[in-house]
Order: sequence, then C-alpha cells, then structure tokens
Amino acid sequence: SMITRIRKWGNSLGLRIPKAIARNARVQEGTTVMLGVSHGRLVVAPLEARRAYELETLLAGVTRKNVHTAVDTGDPVGRERW
Repeated sequence: SMITRIRKWGNSLGLRIPKAIARNARVQEGTTVMLGVSHGRLVVAPLEARRAYELETLLAGVTRKNVHTAVDTGDPVGRERW
C-alpha cells in the first residue's frame, strides 16, 4: 500500500502508479486496464490478454456428441433473408 494524490490531467484526473506497485500488479506503460468503482472504492485491474482462436481449431473440437441441433428462429422479419 502507498499513499498518493490524484492530480488534474487536462479535463480529467490522473493517478501516478509508483514503479514498485506497477511491478507487483504486473502492469507497464501501454497495459490496458479496467477502471471501475466497487463499494465506493476505485478499482484498477489489468485486462487479461484474449487468446486468438482460429476457426479450424475450434471446428476440430466439434464432434457428434457435442454439436447442437438446429435452432428455429422463426420467419424472416423486415429485410432479413434466409
């Protein structure tokens, strides 16, 4: 834990993250974070990197046992075409 001060940054507010805290949180310049409020507290959490999936790899996992049946979504509405 560390005490720091929020400062004006343009039309927004900014918060400097000390090097030791950044290292412990495994964040660095350019890290995408989720910013929110929980129970009145400011929460900053790094987003986990999303895995890139390839269609061929995903389809290779489809078997007769796990494939879903066709779903009836009804007749076309408006300018939809089937």
